[in-house]
Amino acid sequence: MNHCDLCVPPNMAPTFEQDDFFSGRCILVNGPVIVGAGPSGLAVGAGLKQQGVPFVILERANCIASLWQNRTYDRLNLHLPKQFCELPYSPFPKNFPEYPSKHQFVNYLESYAKQFEIEPRFNETVQSATYDESCGLWRVKTVTCNNSTVEYICRWIVVASGENAEKVVPELEGLHDFGGNVMHACDYKSGEDFRGKHVLVVGCGNSGMEVSLDLCHYNAIPSMVVRSSVHVLPREIFGKSTFELGVRLMKWMPLCVVDKILLAASRLILGDIEKYGLKRPCLGPLKMKNTQGKTPVLDIGTLSRIRSGDIKIVPGIKKFLQGGVELINGKILEIDSVILATGYSSNVPSWLKESEFFSRDGFPVSPFPNGWKGQNGLYAVGFTRRGLSGASMDAVRVAQDIGKMWNQETKQKSHSVGVSCSRRCKQ
Repeated sequence: MNHCDLCVPPNMAPTFEQDDFFSGRCILVNGPVIVGAGPSGLAVGAGLKQQGVPFVILERANCIASLWQNRTYDRLNLHLPKQFCELPYSPFPKNFPEYPSKHQFVNYLESYAKQFEIEPRFNETVQSATYDESCGLWRVKTVTCNNSTVEYICRWIVVASGENAEKVVPELEGLHDFGGNVMHACDYKSGEDFRGKHVLVVGCGNSGMEVSLDLCHYNAIPSMVVRSSVHVLPREIFGKSTFELGVRLMKWMPLCVVDKILLAASRLILGDIEKYGLKRPCLGPLKMKNTQGKTPVLDIGTLSRIRSGDIKIVPGIKKFLQGGVELINGKILEIDSVILATGYSSNVPSWLKESEFFSRDGFPVSPFPNGWKGQNGLYAVGFTRRGLSGASMDAVRVAQDIGKMWNQETKQKSHSVGVSCSRRCKQ
């Protein structure tokens, strides 16, 4: 879509005062602006395509699904069965395994974008998005990789930048004095460079567990920091996906009962994990996921390596030393490298100038299933803390809601008025 021939119905044409001067290109979008070209943004785009609604997708990286392509380790597979991870309107290929690999999932997303003719604008970082009450439209300002600026004017904005937009790097005393290799898990690809090395993995979520397991495959010597309680469940229970089993049981039983069943089955299959230093939380795994957004660990072999002693569990960190770390129990470990499996956060508050729909932590204030629609044409997709299935549900809702309004308004107008693009937007 050429930026000089976009158009909107006459009742949407904005007028700006002289002090609204913007020194870059100004593009009036006949439809919504979607921020983020990950699975959530692609799913919204596909839904809008189904209804003939034009849109623009803005992506700060140089590819779709940059988290999957650029910030995940090589051995990663989907944690859930493929039927819970497919996007709307297009299932996974039948020849894909039950748990597709990272590369298979990326190929699926690229085919998805091609199928629905979705062409994001790459290398454009959103600096701010503000609702202009004077004209009833959103003003989305971006900067490109060559530092040129663009302002998009639109009726609707869809926030699809995701729960995991930015890596979380905690402040750890003495880390700058450590002297060894320090990286976040998003920069870890494989254990090839860590053969024979003592590696401290900080964090015991799915990433921490799987990075530790991967290090073992390359004959590294990992120690995993476990500061708090954690639920570890088998990925499958008696040949069935644990997640799928939980979903089915919740149709017939209260959540607390389902939690008890899953924990009983886990103890039967995995044994007592607390004797290895993995203390279970008081809340059940599904209850914790729904109330706190904390995902239980689905074990794919890490526990057996913990039992054998290949992966050592250590308590919290007191401070780092030159070539080592002092733990809160006073023990000192000599280590060569540190991998921070400390998670990710939303970056929405840094650019969305709005304080009612999104909270300070970058998630919708209203919990699922009501966190997909705000005021003044603001939408959110991919913030349900329910994985790809939750994002897909919200993407369908958003596309249908925008499509309904867009089609009603375009039918009321027999023609649209062209808008020229210059250093200012004016009608």
